[in-house]
Order: sequence, then structure tokens, then C-alpha cells
Amino acid sequence: MTVVTNVQDLRTIAMRKVPRAIFHYADRGSYDEATLKANRADLAAIPLRQRVMIDVSNRSTATTMIGEPVSMPLAIAPTGLTGLFHGDGEILGCRAAQAAGIPFTLSTMSICSIEDVAGAVDKPFWFQLYVMRDRKFSESLIERAKAAKCSALVLTLDLQIQGQRHMDIKNGLAVPPKLTLANAIDIATKPVWAAKVLMGKRHSFGNLAVRKESDSLTTLSQWIAGQFDPSLSWKDVEWVRSIWPGKLILKGVLDVEDAKIAVETGADAIVVSNHGGRQLDGAVSSISALPKIVEAVGGGKSEIWFDGGVQSGQDILKALALGAKGCMMGKAFLYGLAAGGQAGVAKAIEIMRKELDVSMALTGTKDVTKVDRSVLAL
Repeated sequence: MTVVTNVQDLRTIAMRKVPRAIFHYADRGSYDEATLKANRADLAAIPLRQRVMIDVSNRSTATTMIGEPVSMPLAIAPTGLTGLFHGDGEILGCRAAQAAGIPFTLSTMSICSIEDVAGAVDKPFWFQLYVMRDRKFSESLIERAKAAKCSALVLTLDLQIQGQRHMDIKNGLAVPPKLTLANAIDIATKPVWAAKVLMGKRHSFGNLAVRKESDSLTTLSQWIAGQFDPSLSWKDVEWVRSIWPGKLILKGVLDVEDAKIAVETGADAIVVSNHGGRQLDGAVSSISALPKIVEAVGGGKSEIWFDGGVQSGQDILKALALGAKGCMMGKAFLYGLAAGGQAGVAKAIEIMRKELDVSMALTGTKDVTKVDRSVLAL
């Protein structure tokens, strides 16, 4: 039995438990995966400054993100197909996050719907929106998020056109998964996973099924494929801002000029992110982009958050030291979910918190809100 001490242990278990196509959807990136690898390598290369003989007996990882109290500066990022990693995965993930005192973001491309999750948890969660060609349908998603009392809207900016992910194509990834001979054999070796997914509330995109509820899944998938809109512009962000009354988070900013524009939209937070290395391969790592963006727009009207390779509490500490107000995790969340359902997500969060707390102590830091570059050996 695997003793879980870090997120990589959860990844190893997840790789065994779920079909290859599903695991690779979370684990892999676009094209040659240079950006995917850079996200982790560049984080690992940042040295921490060890301090000694400082009283760190009373430490706190608590802070706020867009005014919401959080037990540590971490939120679960929106991830598509979450309910295929474990039956009712979105519900289980939200429950684990809320129990741990951190925010959960439900993806537009989730398996469980906004209403499914809202009916299964006690507190508000965040909803992530893709603005689609069908603006009326996008508007209806916003209205549903309002009705579900979502406390923030996360607008993803970096998926006007989907980057090619070689492994998804090779694996025949689809919703539901294509039953090729290879996939059928793979799924047959994962009976526990299959049973849990089959017992879940839904097996297709819950938020989108109502759009083509009388059509087949094939037709729905074709409709979705045609909905990513290369004509999106900052005017669409203004449109979303005009009809969404709550907190607005813009995710997918990697360039200083874009960050300046994003702040001017009135966003409550902008997330420095390259979509986990799953969009433009060859783009800079998120952590290398973070300091320049903080220098340009930090201290302004929008909080600056970090996303891209967060798989340990030390990653969180490094991002905070470089100016981020908070972080988001996607892959690490899915590893935990696939490895152990709600308990697996809770374990991933616990690992992050413990690593952050211990690393704070060993860098002479007592209060996470006071973290700055002094914790780095740069």
C-alpha cells in the first residue's frame, strides 16, 4: 500500500486507478510540452532562504482572497471533465475544499452541473465561464451561477482556440470516452473507477446538456467543439462585467500589456497562468511571468494570483514571495480526486497546508500575509 506523503504519491495512485485517456487529460500538455515542463522546472529552481533561531511558534496560513476568508492562500482551479476522474467528482471536490476552508471553482466543462453542486453543498462556490459563440447561452450560464449564489465568476481568457494536446488525440479522448479496443481493454482493468463513474449523477457535460437536451451526445460534442470563439476581445470581458454583479476573476494572463488591460476592466483578481502548459506551448512559465506582472500592476485595483505547476506548499510560498496574493491548483486536485475521491482531495489540500506551514517556519515566517522576497535566497 502506498504511503502518501506528497502530491507525486497521489499522482502515482491516480495513474493506476483511472483510464489512461482520463489521466493524460490532466497530466499532459500541448505539443512538445515545453511549457508544461517549464512550469515545474522554474518553480523548482527558485531557492528558499533558510533562517534559524527565530520564534515561529505561532504561525498562521490564514488570509483572504477577493475578500473571502481562506485557511491558506489556495483555491481549486476550474478543471474540465472532473466527474470522469471520480463519480460526482465536482461535488466531492467542492465538499473537500469547503471543509478545508479554501474556494472551489466549478468549470463550465464540468460533468456535474451548477445546480448539482449547489444542491449538494452548504456554502457558495465559484463558477468558471467560457464565453461561447452562442452569447445567449453564455448569458444563461451566468444567470444560473447567480441563481446558485456563486460568490465569484472566473472568466477564462486563454482558450479562444484550443491548443493541440497530442495525447488526447492519440487516446481518443471524448465524452463519454470512445470505446476503441485499446480504451475498452484499459477501462476493463479499472472496474472500481467504472462503477463509481457509472453511479455518478451525470456522464456528459452537465452545464451544457440542457443546450441540446434532445440531441445525442455526439451532436452535443460537435456543438461544444464549434463554440470556442476566436473573435473574443476585451469588449466581451466588458459585457460579462456588465451582467455579472459579483466578484470577477480573469484567468489566463501571461503578458504585462494584457495584465494592464485586465486590471482596467475592473476585475477583482487576475490569474497569471498559461493554462497548465496545455495551450500555447513555448510560452514562458507562469512563475517567470509573475514578477513582471506584479511589478507592472501589483498594488492596484486587482489582486494578482498564480496558477501553473502548483504541487506543493513550497510552490505556494515561492509564488507569494514573488508577489502573488493567492494560488490555484488544478492537476494536484485531480490527482487527489482520482486517487481517493473526497478523501484524496482532502489529502492533497492537507499536504499543501503542511508543506506551506513547515516551509514558513524554516524560513523564519510566522504570518503568510507577510511573506515577501526575503524568504528567497536570490
